Amino acid sequence: MKKTTEKQPNKNSKQSRQKSLIALNNMKFLYLSLFILLAIHLAYFVVFSSDNLAINTYNPRLDQLEKNILRGKILDAQGEILAETVIYEDEEQRIYPFENAFSHVVGYSIQGKTGIEAAVDLSLLRSHMPIYDLVVSELTNKKKIGDDVVTTLNTELQVTASDLLDGQKGAIIAIEPATGKILCMVSKPDFNPNDLILNWENLINDEENSTLLNRVTQGLYPPGSTFKILTTMEYLNENPTDPFVYTCEGSDDFEGKVIHCYNGTAHGEETLIHAFSKSCNTAFATIGESMDFHAFDTLTKKMLFNQPLPYDMPTSVSSFKLKEGDSSAQVAETVIGQGETMITPLHNALIVSAIANGGLLMKPYVIDRIDNTDGTIVHQYLPESYKQLIDPSMTKTITEYMVDVVNNGTGVNAASDNYQVACKTGSAENPFGDDHAWFVGFAPAENPKIVLAIVVENAGSSGSSAVPMAKELFDIYLKK
Repeated sequence: MKKTTEKQPNKNSKQSRQKSLIALNNMKFLYLSLFILLAIHLAYFVVFSSDNLAINTYNPRLDQLEKNILRGKILDAQGEILAETVIYEDEEQRIYPFENAFSHVVGYSIQGKTGIEAAVDLSLLRSHMPIYDLVVSELTNKKKIGDDVVTTLNTELQVTASDLLDGQKGAIIAIEPATGKILCMVSKPDFNPNDLILNWENLINDEENSTLLNRVTQGLYPPGSTFKILTTMEYLNENPTDPFVYTCEGSDDFEGKVIHCYNGTAHGEETLIHAFSKSCNTAFATIGESMDFHAFDTLTKKMLFNQPLPYDMPTSVSSFKLKEGDSSAQVAETVIGQGETMITPLHNALIVSAIANGGLLMKPYVIDRIDNTDGTIVHQYLPESYKQLIDPSMTKTITEYMVDVVNNGTGVNAASDNYQVACKTGSAENPFGDDHAWFVGFAPAENPKIVLAIVVENAGSSGSSAVPMAKELFDIYLKK
């Protein structure tokens, strides 16, 4: 009889199965990881990028919406129509009743889209009509009517600002500092969006005037003496107890660069507040010589230089280029707002808004709410704080200095018997012509309701151009 033996399992086979299980588990882990990454990626687009994708000009959904929905209206804060679509001889026409006055801020919706028309394109092409109206629209085979966009803009202020700048190049922006609401935004030269197609070729080839450029958000200018606000802050940060005393002789030499005060005026003996209110260039250039570069660089970053502004429409980045080791001449030019420093009017307005609001900057915004056709609110935008830019105690001091500019300095033409203005004026040197005139300020100084930033290109002295403009706009808004 043959002896039988029990067959032992193959050791190699067992190891092979173990390797297969490990490989299978690794594959499962890989697929699970890829699934999680895909889910995160999808969630990111849904939460953060869905609106950007929706309004992208390459999104075919927009074409479909435009076929089915009549574009909604754009209104000012009081309900005045700034843009609407009408049917004329079976053709849709986008009409802008105020013609040039709102051209840059409202923008246009043909030949591409700009301004508010671009920013809320999807809202204007969405319809939340009451159910009865929707049924009627379906039964009559008519287009649904898109939602209306209500802005924060004040038409009286906007039209006045547009008239004040007429025939000149420049920009005006007004902001409510406690909320960030944009009250007006004017850029000159401007255009009539009703005639856009007719004048398109001339507009896009107009390199000399850059008419289509929104100078408020994208125009870059030397800040001139308005930059002395930051220089003053830095001096006070570094010298909280040391009084500043300086004797101005009208000019001074900084490593071969002669800095002049306006018209060569010798201001004599000055304290810091007097140097600020008289806008003494040599005093501030002298301050620059002893300034801590790293501390000043940190301050400019805190004040939003060299970074995008907290605004939801396209803006240019303001630049501060002073480097450690730069010459005394470069420092002297920079601290008085000349040299390579550049700023947008919007940015200058935001700095002053923070000062007017106890150092807290509110995010600027121009869309107040979305309404449906019967006025029911679809979405309400609320004020949103951005960041505490400045210590409240510093804003009190700077406000005192800005008040002195109006009462005893270069801003006397902004003075009113009915309210106190706080401001800083400036003349920014321009290598291609006359100086640009600046005004930044707010009123009333003790309870700010409105901030203004104005730049008038090639206007020379701000006292005879930008300052009187500010006075008229303050009067209108404060009803004085």
